[in-house]
Parts: sequence; structure tokens; C-alpha cells
Amino acid sequence: MAGIHITDIEAAINWWRERKPSPDGITLAPELRALAEVYALMVYYREDEADEATLPRKALDAWKAWYATTPDTPCIAICSTSQGDDTCKGCGRTFEEVQLWPEMTPAEKRQTWRRITLDASAWRFNRYAERSGEKPDTTPAA
Repeated sequence: MAGIHITDIEAAINWWRERKPSPDGITLAPELRALAEVYALMVYYREDEADEATLPRKALDAWKAWYATTPDTPCIAICSTSQGDDTCKGCGRTFEEVQLWPEMTPAEKRQTWRRITLDASAWRFNRYAERSGEKPDTTPAA
């Protein structure tokens, strides 16, 4: 099974913190507690990813609730894999990832999202950013 990156665990924690803030500054909502335990173990053991298959059920459910709020696909409707490219110029996914996307688990999809975001060379991150609903980075290069 695929791994869930620690940054996704952090994002889910922050999402839940906004929805279920601590009433007394100490008590955590059950979803937050489940994710925080996973996060703490990942930090302690210096792990970047938690295995989707062995994540405790409450933590996985809490993570999936956050995941459901994220865009499902990086597609911006400019698919160069249909023209023979091994990697899509529009979204950054490989031909295989485009073909298998409906069958991928949430963690596998998030791994793909992480890779294409870190690479940031796909058109969704620059000239066609408006199609993705994201703002392009206009910071001048150093």
C-alpha cells in the first residue's frame, strides 16, 4: 500500500483544528487525537510516510475526511499523453498515472500530487494555473 506523507497528516490536523477547536486549550477532538498520535510517532521515529494499510482506523477516517476536501485530480483538460507524451505537459502525471487514476487509493493519488507539486514543471503550475484554481507563483526568480 501507499504511504501518507507527514505533510498530509499535518494538513489534516490543521483542517480538523479549524473545525473542532479545543474547548479548553487542552482537550482534543477524537479526530485530532488520532491524527496527532500518528504524527507524534512519525516525528519520534523520523518517518516521512505512514503506511495507509496500517494506519489506525480513526486516524485513517480523519485523514480521509480531510482528503475529501482536496481536488481529486490534477487534470487541467490539456492532456499531452493522448498525443504520445510519456508525461502530461498539462498536469505532470505519467501516462500510467493518468490511465490508472480511477483505481488508485487516496494515498497513491496524494503521492502523485506531491511529486508533481514538488516538480512544479507542469502547465497547471504556471501558464495555465487559472484552470487549476491555483494562483501562479509571480515571485521573481533570484
